[in-house]
Amino acid sequence: MNDDNSRALYDRALSVMPGGVNSAVRAAIEPYPFFVQKGDGGHVIDVDGNRYVDWVMGLGPLLLGHDLPDPVQASIQQKASEGPMYGTPTEIEVDLAEFVVRHVPSVEKIRFVNSGTEATVSAIRLARGYTGRNKIVINQGGYHGAQESTLVEGDAENPRPSSAGIPQSFSEHTIPVAFNDEDAVREAFEEHGDDIAAVLTEPILANYGIVHPEDGYHEFLREITDEHGSLLIFDEVITGFRVGGLGCAQTEFGVTPDLTTFGKIIGGGFPVGAIGGRAEILEQFAPSGPVFQAGTFSGHPVTMAAGLETLQFAAEHNVYDHVDELGDRLRDGLSEIVADQAPEYTVAGTASMYKVIFTRDGEAPKNGADVKNAETDRWRRVFWGQMKEQGIFLSQNQFECQFVSYGHTDEDVDRTLEAYKEAL
Repeated sequence: MNDDNSRALYDRALSVMPGGVNSAVRAAIEPYPFFVQKGDGGHVIDVDGNRYVDWVMGLGPLLLGHDLPDPVQASIQQKASEGPMYGTPTEIEVDLAEFVVRHVPSVEKIRFVNSGTEATVSAIRLARGYTGRNKIVINQGGYHGAQESTLVEGDAENPRPSSAGIPQSFSEHTIPVAFNDEDAVREAFEEHGDDIAAVLTEPILANYGIVHPEDGYHEFLREITDEHGSLLIFDEVITGFRVGGLGCAQTEFGVTPDLTTFGKIIGGGFPVGAIGGRAEILEQFAPSGPVFQAGTFSGHPVTMAAGLETLQFAAEHNVYDHVDELGDRLRDGLSEIVADQAPEYTVAGTASMYKVIFTRDGEAPKNGADVKNAETDRWRRVFWGQMKEQGIFLSQNQFECQFVSYGHTDEDVDRTLEAYKEAL
């Protein structure tokens, strides 16, 4: 594959942007990333004219693929033509709020923001303000955005920032525990229960190789938070409106959180985040309550239109049937290939999410440490490039999830399975 134009663009980018990128994961591939010119259905085409089957889908937001259906495109164009933004409410944000409240049982009210990170920042502040407590329990290997309260590693006894620039004192209010480890959560509550504002978890660890909860884990979290007067927050930035359809992953697991954070699909491919949940908690946000939260671009009409039309189209055109069936085909085909060629590896995922994890024993990972101990360097340094050479665009490291869209076809699945067979 020729990549002269991507190489030249990356050289220019290094002169004006740190690492040559605006989000660190984009530079995870060595020696440099390819630069995309445009999308086409379930594919992307780079600046050198190379075409790839795209299983990254913008890291999750593009449920419908790159070719937006006519009603979605028309609504976006209409809102954009009417004016960029106004600094005052518009009807479309009410429409999208009503749609979410109608379809996600745990959401009685919702506040729109501009990113998944902003959503989790605001949800944590809201939980602390509502409960009057300080500490947050998170899962090791979970990802809740680039924010001080959750960029924490270590364990409950020795939490520490996972990034430079965060004071150690910030991490002292965060309690990291292993995903699926009920005993660790129980110990955290025994030690700090009176000061734990919330447990923040992804329903499925979807940014760390895909790790599924063990039976009863989320039910346990619901029970122990209720017992101690803490909140249960589901981070559905990735799983929201992808797993479990319009009801999100929480309906799939049958567990009702107090708060839910959203992003990605809820904005139809435009910058978005949201916090939804019980009305009495959401009412603590300013101006109705004492927890300050605001944003110039929150509820942006173009984003609101894209999100609403995307979700309405999904509801009316069997989008979830299509993407989930292709997801099943991918996982079934990959399981056969892995069993034959690399039985020490694991195929993970559900609905329209999938990943081959380079485990060493063929056992499905139970927590973030299991994924971290996989052959992450081999995945990144050898396997990813082999798939790229065959025209398959996978997420840039072992940890990021991969996604199926409405723009993908059976032919895309067949081509991808052949490429996995060759690369493995």
